Amino acid sequence: MEILMLLIACLRSKNSLPRECALNTDEGMDPYVRLGRLYLYSFNKDASENPLTEVERKDCAAILDMKWCPVPIAGQAFLGLADAKGCIELLNLMELKNNNYTLHPIFKKALGQHCIALSLDWSAGQAMRATGHPLRIISSDSKGHLHFLAVDHSTPSIHSLSDWKAHDFEAWIAAFNYWQTNTVYSGGDDGLLKGWDTRKQLNKPVFTNKRHLMGVCSIQSNPHQENILATGSYDEHILLWDIRNMKQPFDDTYVKGGVWRLKWHPVYPHLLLAACMHNGFKILNCQKPLEKRKEGSSIPVSYTLHSSLAYGADWSRLCLTPTKQTPQHTLSPSDDQSNLKMEKADMSSVNLSIGKSSETLASKSGYDNRSQETITEIADIYVPLITKESDPLAGKLEGLTFVTKEPARTKTVNLLATCSFYDHALHLWKWETDQLKPKLL
Repeated sequence: MEILMLLIACLRSKNSLPRECALNTDEGMDPYVRLGRLYLYSFNKDASENPLTEVERKDCAAILDMKWCPVPIAGQAFLGLADAKGCIELLNLMELKNNNYTLHPIFKKALGQHCIALSLDWSAGQAMRATGHPLRIISSDSKGHLHFLAVDHSTPSIHSLSDWKAHDFEAWIAAFNYWQTNTVYSGGDDGLLKGWDTRKQLNKPVFTNKRHLMGVCSIQSNPHQENILATGSYDEHILLWDIRNMKQPFDDTYVKGGVWRLKWHPVYPHLLLAACMHNGFKILNCQKPLEKRKEGSSIPVSYTLHSSLAYGADWSRLCLTPTKQTPQHTLSPSDDQSNLKMEKADMSSVNLSIGKSSETLASKSGYDNRSQETITEIADIYVPLITKESDPLAGKLEGLTFVTKEPARTKTVNLLATCSFYDHALHLWKWETDQLKPKLL
């Protein structure tokens, strides 16, 4: 059975958008030259050789951020986009004949003139908590403004509730507190992290924090554990905060790359996925700091072979229960580990899941020679992810595990996708870890 997943939006622009190429949205400059493309793929968990099939592609303005709405709107699935034309757009996932699907544009709202929409977030962090609450969107733009939007379920459409100047330079990121959706957070190129109460006058933030040393470009509230906030910055640090004390973070992890995106795991509250620009992708295990409110996050998994900026990463919400196990072997001293960046403490018990093509991992030059039209070929890469044996006490929730031949253990299967900027590369990963099976009490 095929399950639809949106995995990538790419830029194919004259003016690129990393920080090295500063945004220029002055009156005399036209931001619309930034072109992009939206891809929709289906994922078939039973097709181990070619799990991805392109369903649709749409040429459009460059896409800076996109997120599926966690709850249905008028009973249907919707995608929200933030684009280089300074617009927030809603697209409806529509089923056509013969199990075909399309993303149908429903509504587009311009945030302002000569600006670029840089981020968006939905107020429904967890569907079961969002029931009965009005659905909202928070967005940020290249002029430092935040835009608080209401979603009309009946149309569906969006309209502005308020907008305000939040930062002196680009407001790279805006996000909700998923537990108190009247509270939103923002991060800007001015290096400031700010909190706002949308019920009050928005000319003054609830707090302003200068702990990050450079621009703040990623923020996400933990949807599983109240009062927990993760932030990332160009200063190459990921910070964990207890929102009841925003003077100092309780955890600080140096990841050696600007942190463009952070995503908490959809099931396990202690796993945090990070896209770290010049230093690839990392998964943080935050169990120790979350339990003890002191530093101690580890990095059990990382991947640094993308030949350009690591800009996009997200977990799948799928429950994988494969009928047969993926073969594994343990890395030997003869294996080439020059590009496997692991923490020293994590070098024991390293397992490698064999995927479709490990050959593509070593061929950086192959990406450089590909044209923009070959992205679907890159998107079919189903490569291994390096991991260590996980903590036996970690992640006991059911739904993402299946019983192996060993009755005392279970195998946890996680699916995630990453993409990078200049090489237009998309990777789909399957991360498998063994852990002790929880005992029934």
